[in-house]
Amino acid sequence: MSKDLATLEHAAAKTDARHDHHDLGHSHHSHVGASAPAAACCGSACSTAHAPVAMAPAAPMPEGGLLLLIPGMDCAVEESQVRRALESEPAVRSLSFDLTARTLGVDAPAEAWDAVERAIQAAGLSTERLTQPVSAAETAQRQRREAWQLGAALALALGAEAVHFFAPDTRTWQVVSMAIAAVAIALSGFGVYRKGLASLLRGQLGISALMTVAVTGAFLIGQWAEAAMVMALYSIAELIEARAVERARGAIKGLLDLAPALAEVRQPDGAWSPVPPAQIPVGAVVRVKPGERLALDGRVVAGHSSIDQAPVTGESVPVEKGPGDEVFAGTINQQGALEFEVTAPATDTVLARIIHAVEQAQGSRAPTQRFVDRFAAIYTPLVFVIALAVALLGPWLMGWPWLTGVYKALVLLVIACPCALVISTPVTVVSGLAAAARRGILIKGGAYLEEARKLTHIALDKTGTVTEGRPRLVAHDVVRPGADAAQVRALAAAMAGRSDHPVSRAIASGLAAGAEGALVDASALPALDGFAAEAGRGTTARAGQQTLVLGNHRWIEERGQCSPELEARMLPHEQQGRTISLLADDDGVLALFAVADAIKPSSQQAVQELKALGITPVMLTGDNALTARAIADQAGIEQVQASLLPQQKQDAVQALAAGGASARKAPAMIGMVGDGINDAPALAAAHLGFAMGQAGTHTATEAADVVIMNDDLRRVPETVRLSKRAHGILWQNISLALGIKAAFLVLAVAGSATMWMAVFADMGASLLVVGNGLRMLRRAEGAADRPAALGTASSG
Repeated sequence: MSKDLATLEHAAAKTDARHDHHDLGHSHHSHVGASAPAAACCGSACSTAHAPVAMAPAAPMPEGGLLLLIPGMDCAVEESQVRRALESEPAVRSLSFDLTARTLGVDAPAEAWDAVERAIQAAGLSTERLTQPVSAAETAQRQRREAWQLGAALALALGAEAVHFFAPDTRTWQVVSMAIAAVAIALSGFGVYRKGLASLLRGQLGISALMTVAVTGAFLIGQWAEAAMVMALYSIAELIEARAVERARGAIKGLLDLAPALAEVRQPDGAWSPVPPAQIPVGAVVRVKPGERLALDGRVVAGHSSIDQAPVTGESVPVEKGPGDEVFAGTINQQGALEFEVTAPATDTVLARIIHAVEQAQGSRAPTQRFVDRFAAIYTPLVFVIALAVALLGPWLMGWPWLTGVYKALVLLVIACPCALVISTPVTVVSGLAAAARRGILIKGGAYLEEARKLTHIALDKTGTVTEGRPRLVAHDVVRPGADAAQVRALAAAMAGRSDHPVSRAIASGLAAGAEGALVDASALPALDGFAAEAGRGTTARAGQQTLVLGNHRWIEERGQCSPELEARMLPHEQQGRTISLLADDDGVLALFAVADAIKPSSQQAVQELKALGITPVMLTGDNALTARAIADQAGIEQVQASLLPQQKQDAVQALAAGGASARKAPAMIGMVGDGINDAPALAAAHLGFAMGQAGTHTATEAADVVIMNDDLRRVPETVRLSKRAHGILWQNISLALGIKAAFLVLAVAGSATMWMAVFADMGASLLVVGNGLRMLRRAEGAADRPAALGTASSG
């Protein structure tokens, strides 16, 4: 029955260890040495296009740390270089990257700052110390300047092409064409050149090195205009990709705009004054008017209204709120004015935790993404080898002129640029995570987004998952002849009032409210000593010389205190799906208490959807078999395992994973859905853990891989559908990127492709995969198609 949180701390520790084992990758604010993407496009504007970590808002700068501007750090390749450079610096505790602003925050003591800068500079990147972060206005101004610069470079490249085609073929016009092309290359490709040369000097064949060799080679063999056009188009393609990916980035940054900049706080004299949320302490009283967004989490102290919680939980129907109810930052007050007491600082609201979790999720890499990174690490050097073979062996084997062989090799280098391939996965994964967050599904990383499609079984806890989790006392019976009924009820109320378990709370509140005629005076409760919880069984305490237990059916059987008469009294309740708690002392059972917990209206449909996806639902519960079977029948669940302790739930999940409960006796992919506290061992044992977040409680957020923010079980099959869709789009993008490049490689060898055509092909492939990946920002497939059935709507 009652499961004390302290008893399960070891299970939570297991869960944390499991997340470490699953390699969630690095967040925007992460420890040195965390993995970073191995390959990415390095153009003038690729910070948002090719670095998933850059798609989230920057992490806060560590107080008292070093803040550096690194002009050449505009994508994940440079981030990886910085990480490697600082791995050997023991004083560095963590790094905070903002690739859009090209800044790095280093959490390290002041005496280590010089060594940090030297290490970064040794990696080929210049640094400049800053006293404050680069503002958004400065970043926007720099981006506008780059756009104008690229526009001028393209105009000059076109001018060089015009001179090449229309001007007389004289020495003077050749020099003019070469000069114009050189200026165009300098305007558009200076950053690419700098990084490409640095990569070549370090023996790293990255994308910048590839473009540097291609453009330099074209210039040296007299293709000045074409070299300028290639560099200008390449840099512009990077800029276009970055702007396209801003849509995915904006879907996450939009979360930051949900909380208002000011909130009205009651002052000591009773007046109301607007105050920034970061300056509002816990315990302050805040007023929110109709139509306004809430700035902080809190508990209503005055007023009644309906709250639109869709931005946080994805619920489409506003929720009625009154005194005592919880409210969350980012939600919208619709009707009456509310006053609420702040329960969490601005940095620890539900919304803040969602944003932090999404930032971490974007820093992790999905399996397909890691595969693409590994492939690109092999692919780029291989392209160099093939291009070199074409340049050296083509003239010998095919009879080409030497300049023709070199030109074909340079075209190959441009066509083979793996930009489209590298960007194909992060934009899809980030869009999928953003789409899920809009629906109230918090997925903690791309790995979990991909894993969900493989699930074969879903293990479901009963209370709070399949049922509402808000049980109420519906019956009680003093079973010991001659016992003082009022005293027995007072003992039960005292025991139940000390426990946090939903069933105990139902008993305590029911007795206090006089449910079923059992009114207990709260001021007359007996004192208890030695109160303790037995996980999965109940609670025990001493009242004077009397040792008491308030426990479930199983525990009373273990104590040898069950009898046929008692079983007969419990049977009708259990057949109705009620949970029985028994108060007993050393001499036997004193009373029984029946608690009813209604099934959620959405549970039956969720189970049907899981079955339609080919997933077998299994109920795992600590309740007795009769109650579990009754609830399972209402939900449509065939497989039930009851009377399980937390460790036994873990064992059951492991048995399912090994195929022990499967007719085909084959290993299975198991998902576990629970409350994130009592089910922590089972969540840790499952391949994918889903927590019913209750609007994002700390424990739920930490305990699972996926958090369902509104506790709607239908979000589980929706996550599976989203995973299947993401997987399909990922492989569509990979096929598009490789297919287009393969076709142009053939054209290049055949002599039917020019360098600027190759750039257009690369740009087209990149934009195709970006656009395809952004389709994930639409509502999850199925959820959007059946709004009436699911009773939800997109909050985006």
